[in-house]
Amino acid sequence: MPTAPAFDIDLGPRLVFGDGAVHRLPELADELKARSILIVTDAGLVKAGHVSPVADEFRAAGSAVKVFDGVRENPSTSDVDRCAVVAREVEADLFIGLGGGSSLDTAKGANFLLTNGGRMEDYWGHGLAKLPLRPMIAVPTTAGTGSEVQSFALISQEGSHRKMACGDASARPKVAVLDPRLTISLPRPVTAQTGLDTMTHAVESFVTKKRNPVSCLYAKESLRYFSASFETVLGTPDDVVARGEMLLAAAFAGLAIEASMLGAAHALANPLTACFDLEHGRAVGLMLPSVVRFNSHDPEVASWYAELATTAFGRGSTTEDLIARIGTWLDASDQPDSLVACGVTSDRLGELATLASEQWTGQFNPRPVDSAALEALYRSASERAR
Repeated sequence: MPTAPAFDIDLGPRLVFGDGAVHRLPELADELKARSILIVTDAGLVKAGHVSPVADEFRAAGSAVKVFDGVRENPSTSDVDRCAVVAREVEADLFIGLGGGSSLDTAKGANFLLTNGGRMEDYWGHGLAKLPLRPMIAVPTTAGTGSEVQSFALISQEGSHRKMACGDASARPKVAVLDPRLTISLPRPVTAQTGLDTMTHAVESFVTKKRNPVSCLYAKESLRYFSASFETVLGTPDDVVARGEMLLAAAFAGLAIEASMLGAAHALANPLTACFDLEHGRAVGLMLPSVVRFNSHDPEVASWYAELATTAFGRGSTTEDLIARIGTWLDASDQPDSLVACGVTSDRLGELATLASEQWTGQFNPRPVDSAALEALYRSASERAR
C-alpha cells in the first residue's frame, strides 16, 4: 500500500467557470463588499473591447471603478510601481486582474505595495508581507500561466531582469472567473505559447520533489484536458468548449504548481527570456523534452512520467510516448525545433547555465541540477530539442 507524503495544502480560490461567467463580476465584487475597484489590464484588451463592458457593468451596479491599462508583458518593478500609484489614488479595496499572467501578476504586485509599502524586492520570497493583501478577482484571458489560482507574482527586477517570485497566502485571488468566451480572440501564436506553458506546468509539477496526492490529481486532470483540446483551439479558435477545457487545464496546472512547485524546464527558460527575449511558453516548451529525458534516467521518475502519459493518452503509455507527444504539440504550435533556430548561440550557454542555476524552481527538480547539468541540457536542446 503506497505511503502518502506529509503535506499542508490550501485548496485555493473559488472557481467560477462557464460561458458568460464574466458577467457575474459585479455580484462577486458585492460579496466581497468592494467599494472602490481597480481593474488591472493591458491596452490591447482595451482595444479588443473586453474592458469597457466589464467596467460598465460595475458602474451600472453602483460601484466606483478605475481602469489601469498600463500592463506590459513580463512586468517589471517599474510597471508595478505605476499601478500601485493608481491603486493608492483610488484607495482600491478590490483588484480585478483582467488579462494574461502579466496583468494578474501586476495586480498582485501593486497589491503588495498598496497594503504593505516598500519595494517589490522586499517581498521576494514567500510570506514576507506583514499585513494581508486586499482581495482580488482574477479573470484570465489566456489559458497558460495559472496565475489566477496562485499566491505568487512573478516580477522582473528593473535593470537586472531577474525574475522575482513574490508570494504570500493573501496574494492568492479570492475568486478566479474562467470564461472561455474571453479567450476566443487570442491570436494563434499567443494561444500556442500560453498552451505550451500549461503543458509544461502539468508535466513538471507531476514529478517535483514536493509532489503529493493533491498536486498529482490536478496535474493529471490538467494534461488530460490539455491533450483533448490544445490542437482543437489551434485549428478551430472559436470552439468555446475546447477553449473552456484549455482554461480548466491552465487553472488545474496552476493549482498543481501551488501544491508542488516546478522544475528545471522553468529554471532553464527564464534566462532565455531575459537574455534572448524568447516568449516564456516557447522557452519552456523547447526545454521540456530534454528535461524529461534527463529526469527519466531515474527509474522512479520515469514511472511517474509513464503514469501521467497513461492518464492522458491511454493504458500502456510510456515516457517515450510523452516525449513524442510533447514534440507533436510543439510542431503543431509552429515552434522552432532548437535553441539555435531561436538565435541562441553556443558561446552563451555557460552564462545561461549560471543564471539558470540561480532560479528557484530548479531546487524542486526530481534530479539534482547544477550549472554543469543545466549547461548540458541547453546543449541537448541547441541542435534539436525534440
